[in-house]
Amino acid sequence: MRNLIAFISLALFAGVAQAAVKGEEVTYKQGDTTMTGYIAYDDKIKGKRPGVLVVHEWWGHNDYVRKRADMLAELGYVAFAIDMYGDGKTADHPSDAGKFAGEVRSNMPVAEARFQAALKQLENHPMTDRKKTAAIGYCFGGGVVLEMARRGVNLDGVVSFHGSLPTDNP
Repeated sequence: MRNLIAFISLALFAGVAQAAVKGEEVTYKQGDTTMTGYIAYDDKIKGKRPGVLVVHEWWGHNDYVRKRADMLAELGYVAFAIDMYGDGKTADHPSDAGKFAGEVRSNMPVAEARFQAALKQLENHPMTDRKKTAAIGYCFGGGVVLEMARRGVNLDGVVSFHGSLPTDNP
């Protein structure tokens, strides 16, 4: 059993160590709003693979969410770090971050439209298996992915990392 675990660990590590992650900034639209996303994938993997949307913390679409997309790409996914605020807006101060996040939470139809626009970008990427998509989110983003699941967005699963649980739509 130990030999099997060691072999699997070595095989997984070897695959990650040889990964050739490509990251590309992607501009897309939702209504009149320009969104700035980031798609990452391992170009050494042949064929289509599952896609994962990655929703940022309340700070906005920044290097952290892109790093998470790169990490998922190393594991064999196509990962798309999305922009829920529009125009690539980010915050450096909690009061600004709270304002941006509050604007999104107060208008869930727009939030869903932005999420759906990002999902369409992910599904249309040539390396994405459209039948295998999921979403993960961090803090603010964790709340977003839970709400998208409640709204019936077509995903195979969602994972919330310390996301907010309250909803008007249990």
